[in-house]
Amino acid sequence: MKRIIPGLAALTLALTLCLSACTDTGPDTGATTPSGDYVTDGTFTIAMVTDPGSLDPQASIVAGIFELNGYAYDSIVGMTPTGVPVPQLAKSWTYEGLTAVFTLNEGITCSDGSPMTAQTVADNLDWIGDFDNASPYLDVFLPVGLTVTADDDANTVTLELAGPQPFLLESLANVPIVCSAGLADRSALTRATIGSGPYELTEAVPSDHYTYERRDGYTWGPNASTTDTVGLPKTIEVRVVPNESTAVNMLLAGEVSLVVTTGPDAERAKAAGLSSIDVPANLGFTWYNQALGHPTAYPAVRKALTQALNFDDLAAVITGNTGSRATSLAVIPPASCSYDSVTGNIAAYDPEAAAATLEEAGFVKDEDGMFALDGQPLTIEFLYDSVLDTTGQAAAELAIDQWTKVGFTIVTRSLPSAQMSDVLFGSGDWDVVWEPINVNSPDQIVGFFSGPSPAEGGVNLGSTDNAAYVAAVEAAMEKTGLQACTGFQEAEAELLKANDFVLWAVRPNQIFLSKVEYEYVGRTQVTSLRMLAS
Repeated sequence: MKRIIPGLAALTLALTLCLSACTDTGPDTGATTPSGDYVTDGTFTIAMVTDPGSLDPQASIVAGIFELNGYAYDSIVGMTPTGVPVPQLAKSWTYEGLTAVFTLNEGITCSDGSPMTAQTVADNLDWIGDFDNASPYLDVFLPVGLTVTADDDANTVTLELAGPQPFLLESLANVPIVCSAGLADRSALTRATIGSGPYELTEAVPSDHYTYERRDGYTWGPNASTTDTVGLPKTIEVRVVPNESTAVNMLLAGEVSLVVTTGPDAERAKAAGLSSIDVPANLGFTWYNQALGHPTAYPAVRKALTQALNFDDLAAVITGNTGSRATSLAVIPPASCSYDSVTGNIAAYDPEAAAATLEEAGFVKDEDGMFALDGQPLTIEFLYDSVLDTTGQAAAELAIDQWTKVGFTIVTRSLPSAQMSDVLFGSGDWDVVWEPINVNSPDQIVGFFSGPSPAEGGVNLGSTDNAAYVAAVEAAMEKTGLQACTGFQEAEAELLKANDFVLWAVRPNQIFLSKVEYEYVGRTQVTSLRMLAS
């Protein structure tokens, strides 16, 4: 049985993008076709909206660290833009029934000069799989109950699964593998990198910039890609630029190579004729905290909060009229499934019905028209991620207005992603949270809606306990292909009908590029980067 629990993944908290930009992509390989003269030993500079916090690659999956992991760390398998697994650390594998065997490439070395062995890979999976380590990768990208064995002589790693995993390879492609020295001293990973990836961190100035330098002799990238490739940058610099307007100014001035836009500044980048691509990402995502002591533990409160909001208007505001209503949890390309689990399963907008829902549950209005229970005001602690920027603030103000008109008392805070992660996985001091999460496979998000809560060592953010959802997921995990997707569609519908969460807006994130071509597969496929002279 799959333990139904993971980490702002997000949590790709993740706005994890998957794209193929300024390139022509082959059907399976993800290879690029040159679009200009390449620059030798150039610098690729990316503007990142928030600081990633601790750099330990297996201790967090906020969007920033999830992106940076791909620079310095390898995964067991890679993935093409079309969703085809390809060799990376493993040169080959077999996956039959509940057993997967991976044969590693020979001669893999770490940034400290040590070898990457089969035992080291196994130790990584064991560390993530240990509940005491509270890795958010567990049950998002690595299944619970996994038994891992290594054979250094044969250079193989064997995974024995506790139950079916229809998207195992897709998930393993997201798991960063740390070298032995990092496993021995996790504290060394917080501000340094100890991996076998194509780049190594050389400078870290939190909230300002992170600099990576290319490693020579790297030959085991996705599909045997190497660092001995014309156009591959010598240096990668990540600059923390919280203001989108500033980031776009830097892009137009040639100071950065890539900017992800989520607001009106995209129009300036478009007018400049810069290359761009749109990537769908869920943006409107409401979590309800059902832990004891929170007003949102009451089903009637969650239902009324949902009924009180006009999600059509909210979707228009939060996306700046560039998006639409969301339809499913897993939308990042290459998405494993395509379906609509949302339409018809969210409580309709009806402020009067919202008030009636509360009254039927025993809440009464005070002399100011605000609801209370047993003399205590119905106060909702509402948080939203500051990465949502101006459109997020405008949408939050609209939601607060609509909730207040029904009779809710709202206390609100806006926090950057790293601090939001601390609250969600730490203090639990919230009732309603807007925090987008994006994945490309529906099984990767299961842990957020079942199993232990953060207070219990898990990552079930809202302490959700939905038996119908658990049953539907367990049935889906026994299937493959389209049948598995249908099962997950039914599972998500059960959550929505119970008002356990609300998924309400999707928007194409716009990525603008200056003198660079590359591919994204859930995160930057670093060895595909090519710096262009013009």
